[in-house]
Amino acid sequence: MTLERARYAHGLVAVLAGAALLLQLILVVSGSAVLVEQDPPGLLTRLGRFVSYFTVQSNLLVAVSSLMLAFNPIRRSPGLRVLRLAGLVGIAVTAVVHFLLLRPLLHLDGADWAADKLLHLVVPAVALLVWLVAGPRPAVQSGDIARAMVWPVLWLAWTLVVGEITGWVPYPFLDAASTGWAGVTVACGGVVSLMGLLFGAVALIDRGLHAVPRPASAGR
Repeated sequence: MTLERARYAHGLVAVLAGAALLLQLILVVSGSAVLVEQDPPGLLTRLGRFVSYFTVQSNLLVAVSSLMLAFNPIRRSPGLRVLRLAGLVGIAVTAVVHFLLLRPLLHLDGADWAADKLLHLVVPAVALLVWLVAGPRPAVQSGDIARAMVWPVLWLAWTLVVGEITGWVPYPFLDAASTGWAGVTVACGGVVSLMGLLFGAVALIDRGLHAVPRPASAGR
């Protein structure tokens, strides 16, 4: 994978993730269904809930990191490394949790269906594929995993606190009122364990596969 091709690949991911987020935002503003929400609340509440979804945040991390790499495919600054790592693992968790836990609960059509598939399936698949072929790799350094884990841990803690205060949580498996704290604890442990495994897998792949992208001279 040359620098020029890597630039286009990262740009594609940024456009896809950005378009998916924009479409979902438009639907939220218009009052369309969000997961199983049947009676949408006021606009400010809808916007607050929109940014509270792990799916939205992971897609945003992917969009921002991919856009930065589209301008410089070999950039490996500490901040971008952590942002990229958190985005990759977050988008993978988004796809897995959606497929296993949320997909059976959704009955969407039209634009809602399209936004759901873009955010949960298309962007994760393309983002991970582009990471495999375009890198940048090697990039993960000592301490990056611990720093990248700060975001999902804070998100989980904040979500549980807000849920306890307001009674609203973005995902049914985090609803202590319906599943009990034992069920929520098991769900949180499962998600954190999955993320830990994925962080380790990304680090191993990052070190094990060949370095990409190649300098332009290497492709001649």
